[in-house]
Amino acid sequence: MLDGLWAKGSATVRELLESGYSDLAYTTLMTTLDRLFKKGLLTRSDEGRAFRYAPRLSREELHREAVSDALHQLLDVSSTSNLPLSFLVEIVSERDAKLLDDLGKLVERKRRELNERNRRGQSGRAKENH
Repeated sequence: MLDGLWAKGSATVRELLESGYSDLAYTTLMTTLDRLFKKGLLTRSDEGRAFRYAPRLSREELHREAVSDALHQLLDVSSTSNLPLSFLVEIVSERDAKLLDDLGKLVERKRRELNERNRRGQSGRAKENH
């Protein structure tokens, strides 16, 4: 359903049924769209006696949000943050060695950003104390 909405931009239940979801009952599609709306994945606006639904997030934004939520949950549940991180490194290295290199570069870039932010913060505090 989200694929259909991403492709069309927005649609009513009837429009989705006419564009390839005819194997579903109208009420099934309507209920599913309503649930996705209530979960915050869709927006909807009145259109006559129907609703027009649209994705709240792009496909990439939705994937990013889902991965972020999953990683936060893993880090929150684990008594040691090394365990989820070691799983992440293992999975990435199984997929593609280049992904592991990319992950290393991202970590280094973030480390430089944090170090720079810390240096700026310390120099700002030093100026305030003088």
